[in-house]
Amino acid sequence: MSRSIASLAAIASFALAGTAFADSMTFGSTDISKSVTLNYNGYSGSGGSSISGLTGSTTFTLTGVSNNTYTFDYSVSNTSSAPVTGSRISSFAFNTDPTIASATSTGAFSQTTLNSNYPNGIGNVDVCFKDATTGSCAGGGSGGLTLGQTGTGSFSLSFSSPVSAVTLSDFFVRYQSITGVPGISSASGAGTISSGSTTSSGGTSVPEPGMLGLFGMGLAGMALARRRQVQQRRA
Repeated sequence: MSRSIASLAAIASFALAGTAFADSMTFGSTDISKSVTLNYNGYSGSGGSSISGLTGSTTFTLTGVSNNTYTFDYSVSNTSSAPVTGSRISSFAFNTDPTIASATSTGAFSQTTLNSNYPNGIGNVDVCFKDATTGSCAGGGSGGLTLGQTGTGSFSLSFSSPVSAVTLSDFFVRYQSITGVPGISSASGAGTISSGSTTSSGGTSVPEPGMLGLFGMGLAGMALARRRQVQQRRA
């Protein structure tokens, strides 16, 4: 029986070792001036078909913490290149932990929307910042950042009660008016942290399917071996 327990522990450890974590950045009250930069890809459709040349970047810098509010400077760049001949970034978005109660923004993306759907199968996001006064994060209007442009400003995230730290995760941008890619006029992009201080344990753990399969096979094998031992004793 002790061998079975040891085997189970080994299998569990192996499965947990394959656990992946989503990109995230955590800011506390002592992190004033801390900056984190992300790079974004581009894809269309709920299946996430990648679009070559469609890219963007953002940098978030914590500038202040006051009562229940965290304030950041932001910089957003449209870095798209060939074969993309035209595009504009019309919004950026992310999730927060804990969930924010309200948000405000200034600068290039001065409009905010909470708990709204993001296109291309992404689903609801906690907050998005955009250039147009629309009621959703899907886009609209004709503003935003065209190829080579950078937009700056600041945003504030307010919470229902004081928090010791806030974690931002699941970063997205919205592209519109895309040219140079046949059949594609709009798309979304997911961000990956490229530089800046962040935590390795942040985000929501997502067990990899292969690891779960190995874990299940190990349990099934142990159960079969245990059954054979019982049958041999009874014989």
